[in-house]
Amino acid sequence: MVTEDQAREALKQIVDPEIGLNIVDLGLIYDVDVDVEDATVNVRMTLTSPGCPVGPQLLNGSKAVLEDLEGVEEVNIELVWEPFWTPERIAPEYRAVLGL
Repeated sequence: MVTEDQAREALKQIVDPEIGLNIVDLGLIYDVDVDVEDATVNVRMTLTSPGCPVGPQLLNGSKAVLEDLEGVEEVNIELVWEPFWTPERIAPEYRAVLGL
């Protein structure tokens, strides 16, 4: 079974095409929980805004890369709006690159 770190690393493959940054470093992933007994990965994530035009692409991509990991039987993605995403959630090294 995969670890939380391996799941987060896999999620880095998903890039927000509008910003050009992966969803982990962008701060969209709030929680990753790996249930070893059930071989399930549960993810709580958000989007940059409720009307994000690439939201479905990010959600479906996240589910797909996690399902591709060896030993994962089920993936649950929960889209949440609390806390609301702000640019402060972006990894500090990328905030500087983005001029924030």
